[in-house]
Amino acid sequence: MNPGFTSSLNHLLDAVTTGQQCVPGVVAAITGRDGLIYEGASGQRTLGQAGAMTTDSVFAMFSTTKAITATAVLQLVEEGRLDLDAPARDYVPMIGELKVLEGFDSDGTPRLRAPKKHITTRMLLLHTAGLGYEFFNENYNRLVQEGRQPSIISGSLAALLTPLLFEPGEQWEYGSNMDWAGLVVEAITGKRLGEVMQQRIFEPLGMTDTAFSMTASMLQRRAGMHQREENGSLTAVEGSLLPEEPEVHMGGHGLFSTVKDYCLFIRAWLNDGQGDHGRILKPETIRFAEKNGLDNLKIKALPCVNPSISHTAEFFPGMPKSWALSFMVNEQDAPTGRPAGSLAWAGLANLFYWIDRKNGIGGFWATQILPFVDPVSTNGYLDFETAAYRNLNT
Repeated sequence: MNPGFTSSLNHLLDAVTTGQQCVPGVVAAITGRDGLIYEGASGQRTLGQAGAMTTDSVFAMFSTTKAITATAVLQLVEEGRLDLDAPARDYVPMIGELKVLEGFDSDGTPRLRAPKKHITTRMLLLHTAGLGYEFFNENYNRLVQEGRQPSIISGSLAALLTPLLFEPGEQWEYGSNMDWAGLVVEAITGKRLGEVMQQRIFEPLGMTDTAFSMTASMLQRRAGMHQREENGSLTAVEGSLLPEEPEVHMGGHGLFSTVKDYCLFIRAWLNDGQGDHGRILKPETIRFAEKNGLDNLKIKALPCVNPSISHTAEFFPGMPKSWALSFMVNEQDAPTGRPAGSLAWAGLANLFYWIDRKNGIGGFWATQILPFVDPVSTNGYLDFETAAYRNLNT
């Protein structure tokens, strides 16, 4: 490890957690194919409480969960137990009951019709099934605000029984697709998603601090959630927002983990599916999964519908981006130094990761702050990734 590089990244993290506009705490790491290149922490776990942020701090991972669920899906595809293009209702009949939303009657009742196409698991991995999120879609937000459906972060099965926003396969809309994909995994294996992940992903990779329900040790190391107010100030939020004992293991957002653990997952993708204690995917599956799966469809910015939860979100505005199984792919070289064809995504509380298989490098940046695309955390992450590539090229 380059001492000068380590020192400069430590300084970058410290700069993000000090000053007038800051985040309470951050953990960040960079991994190569052979192990960690950098790991650091700065600030506090929770604003106004004793306890420094440490590299083993536990975070609500939100949508960084999705790639792990996709890996569990791809394992079943490899084994011939799951057909990506079969109707998903063959595995989870409930998904076949979802109807397409055509509007609302004058009294607010949703107008629904049966879809003409079946939702497939491939559509779930690509976010083309017709499902959305209430914080990025006005219609879902209306249904939640009017009490017609629970919030997705409730961890309840009822929160998944939403209308479809369009005919399956005809558009790209980021939403609760991977929660349903997790139910497909459960239906095929006969086990809860967390148990499947533990046996088939976490153990082969040596991930000891990742789960849908935190252990006592994880609870002691949990980073607190925070809200950025309109005036830029920060407030600590009670709890983690996500239920600690969820009804459904939400494959789209429900995991708790550490940056160190997630870097083991990133490293397996850098190494063609090989982990420290076993293989999680075949090399040919990785190559299949990293390709754009959208054909002519385009991914779009995530609009601001609830400003306390998320600003408008778009990575590298103006750059063409696609979706693989199940990551965002930048189709051009990014200004940070990330080459075209790399994999990446994020989590609602301003967690960000990237996987650059070309150069054998990836990284993870973790904070616990809302709304999403917090300028301090997001710009800190982009500076962090840029520094990683500057070091790679010297």
